[in-house]
Amino acid sequence: MKRVITYGTFDLLHWGHVRLLERAKSLGDYLIVATSTDEFNALKHKEAYHSFEHRKYILEAIRYVDKVIPEYSWNQKIEDIKKYNIDTFVMGDDWKGQFDFLKDYCEVIYLPRTSGISTSKIKHDLM
Repeated sequence: MKRVITYGTFDLLHWGHVRLLERAKSLGDYLIVATSTDEFNALKHKEAYHSFEHRKYILEAIRYVDKVIPEYSWNQKIEDIKKYNIDTFVMGDDWKGQFDFLKDYCEVIYLPRTSGISTSKIKHDLM
């Protein structure tokens, strides 16, 4: 079984997020999504509209997602890759190069962002 993992806050979930999850799942048999806890978001000076528990609940309802785990820190990725026997690490290409150090542990793929949609755009449009 090929295992894939991705990370993100996944707040204000939109079709670009779902498309990322669909493409990530297509790279393997089992998709794990690590979503940032409220405490980790605070450390990053990032404010989510939905709580961790609500974001986790939403992600678990998406058919491409097999498991949702909490992301507590930037440094847990290697531990997660080992713990869950991950074959492929996936992120959006806005992070290109940032996680290349994980290539010592698994395949690293940066997927193109979905054009025309982003959480930042949604927030801007609502202002």
